[in-house]
Amino acid sequence: MARTTTGTAITGHGVWHPETILSNDELVAAFNEFVRRDNAKHADEIAAGKRQALKESSSEFVFKASGIKNRYVQDKTGLLDPDRMCPNIPDRPEEALSVQAEYAVNAAKRALAMAGKTGEDIDLVVLGASNLQRLYPAIAIEVQEAIGARGWALDMSLGCSAATGATIVASQALQAGTATTALVVVPELTTGHMNWRERDSHFIFGDASVSLVLEKADKAKPGSWEILSTKMLSKWSANAIRNNLGYLTRCDPSTADSTDKLFHQQGRKVFKEVIPLASKFITEHLAENDLTPAQVSRYWLHQANQKLNEVVAEWVLGRTATRTEAPIILDEFGNTASAGSLIAFSRHSEDLAKGNYGLMCSFGAGYSLGSLLLQRM
Repeated sequence: MARTTTGTAITGHGVWHPETILSNDELVAAFNEFVRRDNAKHADEIAAGKRQALKESSSEFVFKASGIKNRYVQDKTGLLDPDRMCPNIPDRPEEALSVQAEYAVNAAKRALAMAGKTGEDIDLVVLGASNLQRLYPAIAIEVQEAIGARGWALDMSLGCSAATGATIVASQALQAGTATTALVVVPELTTGHMNWRERDSHFIFGDASVSLVLEKADKAKPGSWEILSTKMLSKWSANAIRNNLGYLTRCDPSTADSTDKLFHQQGRKVFKEVIPLASKFITEHLAENDLTPAQVSRYWLHQANQKLNEVVAEWVLGRTATRTEAPIILDEFGNTASAGSLIAFSRHSEDLAKGNYGLMCSFGAGYSLGSLLLQRM
């Protein structure tokens, strides 16, 4: 079988995150104080059996459920306020760089530096994120202007596969000749759409940004990552992972403030459905390229939940994966939505040798799945 390649490569990557760290202990203390106040406020209804008492959380529960110890956040003053339970992020005037664009630019600078490029070298910016600060003008165009890029730019929304999807779109544009050097930016400011009052998920998300530079493989420097093959899949699920906030939210005052306008999921159902779906997706992608799972040196999997990653890797490999084979960044970053697999790649790829294979894969809301088979150049 002839060697398969897209003829494109990742030549630079970079991660940026805010400096503020929010630990499980801090988060749980604030959450439990909220619970105590809410239960006291509704004590009569709870005693009468008309209302269910809220349950407290614990750092042990959080780590066991997710593998998360800390997360970076844009602001924790609001998150640690039991009366607010929402980050304090001041609105900015329209002439100022938006918060999400700032996240993207910060990571882009690091990826460009690694690739030896400047903003002027970029003629395509693809921004992928699970949630966008606004729908228009596209935040990607704002990033394009901020870094001095040429060409065109677009935003991409695909839940937790937005980053792999954006990378695949950038690769396809290079293959088609509609771009020569592309920048993928993934500014995941996730704490703004988290429901911090919900015990089973109040600990999940953190804020971070990651960026990739893509070029044609024949122009890539040694040590770059050739994109051999890509694969995408989507499968509709109406009730697993959702966030229903949108421009129509205000049009129904009776539901405008409902909790379904924030992140929510049926975690057990997601676990049960995603594991076979993602495992089959990965093994099929490898088989399409005449590779066995054991031939892949590194799996950069979607960083949503430690146990989920471990089981997917085990199903793919037929045994427990080592941390070297399937690295975890959840303990430090928390769930960074679509950025997770790309952050894992950026943090855990430089040690691999020329010729080594790696697979970057996301699986998230939708369901949506994205996979990139890479080889060190």
